[in-house]
This record gives sequence, structure tokens and C-alpha cells, in this order.
Amino acid sequence: MKGIILAGGRATRLYPVTKSVCKQLLPVYDKPLIYYPLSVLMLAGIREILIISTPGDLGHFQNLFGDGKYLGLNISYAPQPAPQGIAQAFLIGEKFIGHDSVALILGDNIFFGDKLGEVLREVALHKKGAAVLGYKVSDPHRYGVVSFDKKGRPESIIEKPSKPLSDWAVTGLYFYDRQVVEITKKLKPSARGELEITDVNRVYLQKKQLNVQLLSRGFAWLDTGTPDSLLDASIFIRIVEERQGLKIGCIEEVAFRMKFITKQQLEALAKSINTPYGDYLHKIALNEK
Repeated sequence: MKGIILAGGRATRLYPVTKSVCKQLLPVYDKPLIYYPLSVLMLAGIREILIISTPGDLGHFQNLFGDGKYLGLNISYAPQPAPQGIAQAFLIGEKFIGHDSVALILGDNIFFGDKLGEVLREVALHKKGAAVLGYKVSDPHRYGVVSFDKKGRPESIIEKPSKPLSDWAVTGLYFYDRQVVEITKKLKPSARGELEITDVNRVYLQKKQLNVQLLSRGFAWLDTGTPDSLLDASIFIRIVEERQGLKIGCIEEVAFRMKFITKQQLEALAKSINTPYGDYLHKIALNEK
């Protein structure tokens, strides 16, 4: 399975913060925002990753990650000339996807929870159809909402419903088989001129090929599309990290835990970072038996 991070868009809700800085490069406590979705794909066992962003911002991501080899990854880049919907990522990434399955994560989404990696890797094992993550929210009218029949099977997905049929929101992480490219090609733009990811999911639902993995109350899902939610995410990360002494979204640690890199490579990375972040990586390497 391959992975795509969609890190484009105008981020108008964060203006003027994003007037000169791409949203996904803004700090969430002690790391750039994009570290968090990247770490999620890595936890799912994905090593080939495409980052899609605006032509003007791609260079910043390339400066940040390069080709990804220092993390045991293969990272490539593609421009999104104009934001035309989340599903546009599959058209931009068609050659990258090839004949493989693909996971798409939005560049402003943060996931956290015990056994998160196990859940993600289990979902990634689905070879046919699509899989999305459901998360219970108090304000479902703000999201794409999935409802279920009496047997717990998904029966509808509605984008920002005025009268939600459930309180289960579809998160910004999606898993698809190779059909997704052809499905996207057949979509018609919505009233706002975009290729909607909800329409893609609805096609899989109609085919009875949509799996919904519900995240329990032990997980956290945060988006960072507004100043308040960006601040809330930073506070959440700080509290968890300070209490537990562990980092969330630490891509170097994830690369090591997933055996993408060796202990020696982690130690080399730690030595190159003369900050508390580097000290943390050194501690991880030192404590590994």
C-alpha cells in the first residue's frame, strides 16, 4: 500500500497566519503539523509516500523531508495547481498509485491513541474496497457523517447534514483499492466545483465495499483548520507529552519502532539535532535493548 498526504488548499480559516506560511508547516507544539499525518501513514506500515501541495509550497516540504531515505521512506512530491477537492489527489497521484492500494490522509489531521498502529495496520490489510475511520463527535453537522443499519452495517454517508442520522464523523484518513482512480475520474464536481471524497465513499458504499472502522473513546482525532483547533491541538500534545514523557508524531521514533531504520541510524539522527528533541531520540536509542 502507498500513501498520499494532501497538504494543499488555501487555509482561509487560518488567515492571516497562512498568508505566507503553508498551514501544514505551522507548529503544533513542538513539531510541524505535517509530522503528525506522516507518522500515521508510517504507523500503518506505509513507506512510499506522495506529498501533494501547492506549487509554491512544495519546495518547503522537499527541504523538510528530502527523499525521506533518512526515515527509511521513499517520499515524492506533486503539485496541486488549484484546490478542486480532496478526491483530486487520486487524479494527481494516478501514476504514483499505479496498481497498488492507497491511503490518503489530510495534512491537517492528528490521530492519537493506544494501539493506534495496530488498528491502522489491520485496516490497511483490506485488499478490496475501501475503509474509513469513524469517530464520535458532538457536532456531526460539521462533518461527513456515516449512519448504520440495525446490523451495524454502513447505510449512508452525508456531507455536513442539517439533520445528522448519527454522531459518527468520517475522519480525514481513507484507505482504497486501485478502483479509486477510475471512480474519481467518473465523479462530477459538486456545487462548489470540487471532487468530493464523500462521493467516492458513497460509490464504495453502493458497491457494498465500504468498511467503517469505529475508533473507541480511547482515541483522539483532531483537525487543525481554525485558530482555536490549532491551539487546542498544541495544548493536547503538550499535556500528553509532558505527562508521559513520550512524543506524539515523532517521525524518527516511529521509523525506528517500525524497523524502517536501525538503532545506529536513530543515534546518528539524535546526534545531528542539538536540542531537547535530539535528546529524546538519544534516550529512545539508549533504552532500546
